[in-house]
Amino acid sequence: MTMKFTHLLTAGASAIMLAACGASDRSYESSPSMAPPAPEMAMKMADAVSEREESISGGAGAEGEAVAQQYIAYIHSIGMRLPVKAIEPTMQAHIDACNKAGPAVCVVTNSWLNAYSDDESSAALNIRATREWIETFLASVESEAEAAKGEIINRQTTAEDLTVSIIDTDARLKSQILLQGRIEQLLADRPGNLGELLETQRELARINGEIDSLKSTLAALRLRVDMSQLSVSYETKRNPVSQGALSPLGDAFGSFFYNLSSAIAAVITAFAVGLPWLMLIGALLWIWLRLIWPRIRRKKPAVT
Repeated sequence: MTMKFTHLLTAGASAIMLAACGASDRSYESSPSMAPPAPEMAMKMADAVSEREESISGGAGAEGEAVAQQYIAYIHSIGMRLPVKAIEPTMQAHIDACNKAGPAVCVVTNSWLNAYSDDESSAALNIRATREWIETFLASVESEAEAAKGEIINRQTTAEDLTVSIIDTDARLKSQILLQGRIEQLLADRPGNLGELLETQRELARINGEIDSLKSTLAALRLRVDMSQLSVSYETKRNPVSQGALSPLGDAFGSFFYNLSSAIAAVITAFAVGLPWLMLIGALLWIWLRLIWPRIRRKKPAVT
């Protein structure tokens, strides 16, 4: 009921404004010196539409739309631990499944693979897909990991409510489009002088830029709702008897002589740095024992 009443008020106000503009046109023709400039009228229309925008974003209309539908953006992440030879084929299978679904359903946004050695590698895959595709993927990924003799090590899902942002952006976009139409009508009906035309066209250009920006923002927000984000990480499941497990011991034996020579070099360096200080301390100690201490002993009174 409140929505209908608001729309009726808005339609009535628009009709009154158009009638006032028509009456003003006739009065301006009889007395040209009293005609207000076109930019002033454009600013008045902008103020009126801004007030309507505030009432839409803060009134019952926004509340009713928010209650009717919520816009939730989901972000999923999952970690898999697999044998080193199964990491690349598993990730490639996920990429192929996404590409097969088509860009309207699933899009690969990023992927990388690092092979550190024959026994260790890691990879990651970032996907944006519809909720249904991601639910199907998450339902089958655990059995897929078990078939590859791996395991799922972590799962996480976060949700972000974008309802207020989408409704507010949509209301601002509709208000700017309404203002754009009014200014275009003003340019067509009241050409005015050159200065007024330029000022009104600058205002129209600003509104067009605002409309483009709001459309892009609204499209990005709706994309986050329609297609959720999915991040998959792949890490190596180590084999305790693999060559990589014995590599630290082999590295220690291989660098034995290097480490020994480094230790001897460190001792020689420390001795070379400390030798002058040892000589100085020895000289001070000799002066104390040979020259100063005997005089101190002779000055002490004899104990009777």
